[in-house]
Amino acid sequence: MARFGQVLVVALCLTIAVFPDTTTAQLRNDFYKNSCPNVEEIVKKVVKDKVKQTFVTIPATLRLFFHDCFVNGCDASVLIQSTPNNKAEKDHPDNVSLAGDGFDVVIKAKKALDAIPSCRNKVSCADILTLATRDVVVEAKGPWYPVELGRFDAAHTVGFAHCSKVFNRIYNFNRTHSVDPTLNKDYAKQLQDACPKKVDPRIAINIDPETPKTFDNIYFKNLQQGKGLFTSDQVLFTDGRSRPTVNAWAKDNAAFNRAFVKAMTKLGRVGVKTSRNGNIRRDCGAFN
Repeated sequence: MARFGQVLVVALCLTIAVFPDTTTAQLRNDFYKNSCPNVEEIVKKVVKDKVKQTFVTIPATLRLFFHDCFVNGCDASVLIQSTPNNKAEKDHPDNVSLAGDGFDVVIKAKKALDAIPSCRNKVSCADILTLATRDVVVEAKGPWYPVELGRFDAAHTVGFAHCSKVFNRIYNFNRTHSVDPTLNKDYAKQLQDACPKKVDPRIAINIDPETPKTFDNIYFKNLQQGKGLFTSDQVLFTDGRSRPTVNAWAKDNAAFNRAFVKAMTKLGRVGVKTSRNGNIRRDCGAFN
């Protein structure tokens, strides 16, 4: 499972329990049945074409969905561009590393939908991002799952990694160890080769060294071998509270897929906007 930002996937599956297991009445699978019945096929085609251009589309879209939903809910607020009078959410320090391909796939899907008269300005950018997220998971041979639709966009503002994120762990961990002792020695050498001391810190590296282009449970098997890229990854195995979950998902890929689908569905229900406090944006990057 590569460049998926596995730490985000794991965070979804391990911490999604903080959100209540409820749904919103307006969300349903056939929300666009009458207004834009082919919405899913249209978005899927755009995603397929974009993934053919660059695989980065997959982790970029998944991470974009995560960042959008965990800040005031799934309302496409992260897509808004900054203006001279307003610094947008996407330019917050926590979001500046979001890859442009995630934004691009939403913009292209919006354009494709608006090219169809019956669909023009009918599908929210939030729903487009939610559908695209499911579709990139499928493109990476992950599980297909039904997507609840009917979100409105925010009407006001509110996996891969870079070498800079692992330098301390592989060169200057602490006063006693230059390399994090919990890191697999062979994997540490692999990371040092990929990120030499004088390399551009913006260079991207795979989070999953084994199956970097497949959505699977190898990430958890890597943790069992001390191959977690970040300390925050590896602690999921070294901490006795989360180790049983890591072991269970390392053993059973189907169990991980079920947990992932449940987590994504619950996350997609967070902070859903209605027509009273949201709208359908004409441009995903700007308020109406």
